[in-house]
Amino acid sequence: MQILVLNGPNLNLLGMREPETYGTITLSDICSEMDILARELEVGLTHYQSNHEGDLIDRLHQTMSKEAAVIFNPGAFTHYSYALRDAIAAVSVPVIEVHLSNIHAREKFRRHSVITPVAAGQISGLGSTGYLLALRAAVSLAASEEEGNE
Repeated sequence: MQILVLNGPNLNLLGMREPETYGTITLSDICSEMDILARELEVGLTHYQSNHEGDLIDRLHQTMSKEAAVIFNPGAFTHYSYALRDAIAAVSVPVIEVHLSNIHAREKFRRHSVITPVAAGQISGLGSTGYLLALRAAVSLAASEEEGNE
């Protein structure tokens, strides 16, 4: 089973960007933590980060032939990208939305996600642990879908 870990704009700056909000962990650190857990769970991970909406959409479209689930931190696109929302709705794999910070406890404009209604679920506010929880959930959801298709 292969799972896509998709990260949106500015997540390449983790560790340097607003450490009071996002902590000092880097995206590379998160990927490494996830890779360790993926080996334990006997699944493969593909990591992809882009600051460009169209690149993220294209990568989501590719999941249907490559991955069984997606873990997605859309960054600021969470709040307004109907194009990403529609791409998630169009793919036939479960997508778990993840955020390092608790978006519901932040500025008013960050409290609304256009992604959540089409995601399998959302994990928010648990730092890098949220990615690990999302990985466990993605494996479980993908395995359930595989069983249902047999």
